[in-house]
Amino acid sequence: MRIPTIEWQVAGACNYNCTYCIQSPKYRRGRPVVEQLGKAISYFAGLEDVWEIKCSGGEAFAHPLFMEMVVPDLMNKTHHRLSVLTNFSASRRELMRFARMTQGRLSVFSASFHTEYVDVQAFANKARWFVDQLDPEVRFVVNQVVLPGRVDKALMSKAVFEEVGIRWFPQLYKVGGGVAEYPGEEAHLLQILGEDPTAKQANVAPSYFGRRCWAGVEYFTVDKDGRVWSCRTAKRHGEGLLGNLYEGTVQLLSRPKLCPWEICPCTVPANRGMIEGVGIARGASQ
Repeated sequence: MRIPTIEWQVAGACNYNCTYCIQSPKYRRGRPVVEQLGKAISYFAGLEDVWEIKCSGGEAFAHPLFMEMVVPDLMNKTHHRLSVLTNFSASRRELMRFARMTQGRLSVFSASFHTEYVDVQAFANKARWFVDQLDPEVRFVVNQVVLPGRVDKALMSKAVFEEVGIRWFPQLYKVGGGVAEYPGEEAHLLQILGEDPTAKQANVAPSYFGRRCWAGVEYFTVDKDGRVWSCRTAKRHGEGLLGNLYEGTVQLLSRPKLCPWEICPCTVPANRGMIEGVGIARGASQ
C-alpha cells in the first residue's frame, strides 16, 4: 500500500542555527509569500486521492503565515491529510491551536530534538504533554541526529524519551553524500540502531539502487522556491526537476522508475511504500 506524499518546504528560514545543520546558512533563508502559498494550495486541492502533505523548513512554525494561512487553507480548501516536521520550539499555546485546527486530519508530528538549544528533559516533558493532547491515531516521533563523538549523549537522550513513553527516532549524520563514520563508538551505536534497523526504526541512509521507486509519481518534494523534485537525492544531483509549483509548470512522472542513486537520505519514501519491496506504509513514523 502506497501513501501519496508531498514534502513541502514552507520556509527556508529557521529560528535555530545548529552548528551541525547539513544545510549551509545561505539556504536557510527565505519564505514563500501569500501568492506563492496560494498557488501551492490550489495545486494540492486539484490532486486526486488523499495525499499526505508534510510541511517542513527551515522551521514551518517560524513562518508568520504557517498558522495564519497554510494550515487553515490546507484544512479548508483541500481534502488531504497533514504532517509536520518541526524543531518543536512553538509555544504550547500555538501547538494546542495547531492540534485543534488539524484534528481528524493530522497524520505524523515529527519533533526534532536539537541539543544545542533545548534541555532533553524539558523537551521530553513538553513532548509527553503534547502527545496527551493529540488524537490517539496521530503518530508522534522525536527525531535526533546522532553526531559523531556524541553517540553516548544520544544514547542518554534515547533513555529519557523512552522513560516518558515517547518514540525516539535516530538519524545518522550525513556528510559528503553519505553518512559519517563513528570510530570507537560502534558499541553505543549498536545499542541505538540494533543489528539491522528498518526505515521505521532509524535513518541510516541506505541504498535502494535498482529498485522500482514511485518518487516523482506519488511522492515528490517542493523546495522553498516552489521547485518540485522527484526526491531529495535527485535534487542533490541537480536532476529530477519536475517543474515549479509557484509558476504552474509541474509535470509529474507517469510511471515509476528504477532508483539510480546510492543513497536515500530520508525515510519518508520507504515508509510511505514508494520503494518496491521496502517498508510498509501503515505505521510509518517519519
